[in-house]
Order: sequence, then C-alpha cells, then structure tokens
Amino acid sequence: MNTKQIRLSVLDQSPVRKGVTAEQAVKETIELAKYTDQLGYTRFWISEHHNTGSLAGSTPEVLLAYLGGQTQNIRIGSGGVMMPNHSTLKVAENFRMLEALFPGRVDLGMGRAPGTDRLTASVLNPSNQFGGQEFVNQLYDLLNYFHDRGEPGTPQSKIRAIPQVQTIPDMWLLSSSGESGLLAAHFGMGLSFAHFINPIGGPQAVSAYRERFKPSEDQAEPAASVAIFVFCSEDEEKIRRHQAVMDFRFNQFEQGKGIVPIAYEDVKSVTYTLNEQERIMHNRKRVITGTPVQMKEKLTRLADDYDVDEIIAVTITEDFDDRLESYRLLAEQFALVNGD
Repeated sequence: MNTKQIRLSVLDQSPVRKGVTAEQAVKETIELAKYTDQLGYTRFWISEHHNTGSLAGSTPEVLLAYLGGQTQNIRIGSGGVMMPNHSTLKVAENFRMLEALFPGRVDLGMGRAPGTDRLTASVLNPSNQFGGQEFVNQLYDLLNYFHDRGEPGTPQSKIRAIPQVQTIPDMWLLSSSGESGLLAAHFGMGLSFAHFINPIGGPQAVSAYRERFKPSEDQAEPAASVAIFVFCSEDEEKIRRHQAVMDFRFNQFEQGKGIVPIAYEDVKSVTYTLNEQERIMHNRKRVITGTPVQMKEKLTRLADDYDVDEIIAVTITEDFDDRLESYRLLAEQFALVNGD
C-alpha cells in the first residue's frame, strides 16, 4: 500500500449543468477554486474546450488571471493549453504575465490535442497542420522564449516574450498515451496522465517517463500525477445516479452525438444495447466513485498502480453542492492541510 502522503489536486472544466447558464458555470469554477484552496488542495487546473455547450472553459489563460487573485496558496494552472490552437509566442507571453502576477504559483500544462473537433481547430488556428513534429517544435520554441534565447537566424533570437520576468511556470505535458510521456521525459517536464480519458496503459507510460527522464534546467527530478473522474458522497443513491449520468455521457460522446447538459431524470429509463453495455463497462474504468472510506482505498490503490503521490480529481455533478461536498470529503479522508 502507498505509504507516501498523497496530494490531491483539481482539474475543472467549468461544466454547464442542466438549467444553468455558462456564466453561472464559470462562477462555480471560481467558487470551487476558492473552496479547494481553503481545503488544502495542491493545484487547481482548468481546461480548454471549444464548440461545446456542456463545458464553458475555453480560455484558461484568461480565467487563471482572475483565479490567482481569488486564491492564496493553491497553485493555478492550465490542464491544459492545447498548443496546436495557439501561437507559441502568445502562450509564452500569457504565462509570463501570469508569473508576473502570481510568481511561483503558476503551472503551464500543455496538450497536443485541439480540445475540439477538427473544423473548429482549423478555424482557431488556420495554419494548424495537425502534425506531431509541430508540437515538438512548439516545445523547443517555448523553452527558448521562457529563457530569452534562440538559435542564430531564428525568430527566437530576435524576439522576446514580454514581460521579461525572473520566474517561469512549472511545465507539464498532459498525456493519454505513452508518446507525450516520452516527450516530457526528453524535455525534462512534468507528466500528468489523463486516466479519465484513457484508462489503459497509464502506469506503463508513467514508468517509461521516469526511466527516460532527462533533468532540465527547470526541473531536476521527474514529477508525475494521474487525473481521473471522481465522485465521493455519503449517500449511496447519489453515487448510483452519478454513475448512471456518466454512463450516458460517455455513450453519447462515443457515438458522436455530442454532450449536452443532462440530469438523472433524462437518463434513468434509457436502455443500452449489448455493445453499448460493453463500452459502459470499459468507460467505468475512467471513473472512481464511492463513499469516503471506499474512495480513500480506491484512490490509494490508483496511486500505487501509477507509483505517484498526486491525484488530480475531475468532478462533474448534477448539483453544485454535491461537487463541493465531494471535494470536501476527499480532503478529510486524505487529511489535507489548510494552507492558511
């Protein structure tokens, strides 16, 4: 059993609950950030999604500038910035500005996926070629901007990312496969494995990352975490309802029907084909639910499997109070220390 003190963090996607506006969803993210800061969570990451009515988080760099001023101890960051959608220089400047505002508290989590469909991605960045080498080039360029350097003859040798501050954000690559883990090892960055996207192969990816990690000027040792959908409640009926809603969400998404805000009443009578039931059982591996004691055991086992000491919890609930309560119960079980 894992004997290390497990740290808990948050990945929030500003989910738009049924009957709630996008404005309210963003306000709930703000409230959750302040609440988990008080509870002793390590970091609060927010995601980037586009062209969806169910998730309001489209611009993490904007929302982070506000969250930093609303919190005190918790690290704030992106989970992540979807690099193919952006100019590398603009990403560097966004996060240098955040460092100027909140030095030593900022994480730059980066993904290689667009966080949306191909059409939307092509409009976000018309020059996007959807190639793997482009992402690698962006990582090289980003490091050059953060360190005010560049190969002679390249734009990085003549252009400085403004403001020129003394600190840089902690850099993480987000991965749902082994490939980004190897890039994180090569560049000497942190790795966060998205178990909530792909429940297969994560421990092996993290192990390979650790074995191949090359210390960088910014990070001497490997740092890894695992992100997973969670829901903790003392009410077993709420747990059952939550799982039913998540089953339906996954099914709709895999069938290309998109995800719209739904409630348990919308899905309680749905019947599934045998194939859909098989997919539901697979996708349940992306979620951990249970009572507080059950969650302590299950999440500790997950940390053991990954050999990590940090779990990033992603929680979407029908009722906002249940979302807050889930994070509170987990904080109690893992004896998180309030930073105040």
